Amino acid sequence: MAFDGCCPDCKLPGDDCPLIWGQCNHAFHLHCILKWVNLQTPQAHCPMCRREWQFKG
Repeated sequence: MAFDGCCPDCKLPGDDCPLIWGQCNHAFHLHCILKWVNLQTPQAHCPMCRREWQFKG
């Protein structure tokens, strides 16, 4: 999905759907990556490169 749009969970693009970056430099919509991380057990991995997912600080 284009980053200038919004994720499937949002109605309108903007502050409710910010981009979130991982330590691996991949970016995702907030709701999309949170859904992905919550489905992964015991450790989440980036959907793109499969590195251990850590939010960029």
